[in-house]
Amino acid sequence: AKFFFLGCYREGETGNNPLWKTLCVNDLFNARSIDVKLDRMDEETLTTMVSETLCLSPRLTRSLSSIIYHKTKGNPLFVSQLMISLSKEGLLRPSLSRRRWEWDKEK
Repeated sequence: AKFFFLGCYREGETGNNPLWKTLCVNDLFNARSIDVKLDRMDEETLTTMVSETLCLSPRLTRSLSSIIYHKTKGNPLFVSQLMISLSKEGLLRPSLSRRRWEWDKEK
């Protein structure tokens, strides 16, 4: 049987977590694991990500990207969570009349 598990953690925060301890003894299960480290994005990289996600030019997304960067410090997981949250709260929304995404800088 095959099993795929994807998890994420902050470096140095695994401590006494029971799941982490189980994963550390993966030799017992004849399992293979791969660690992938994601560093924080710089503001330009984040602008590119937001731009590509919203299908808008970086010039148009720079103000939103700046807000996201300062709230998340470039952490990829936090960026993703914040963009989802902004969309759910209606602060990042598609505009049918303008045929593009729009947001309120003040909120």
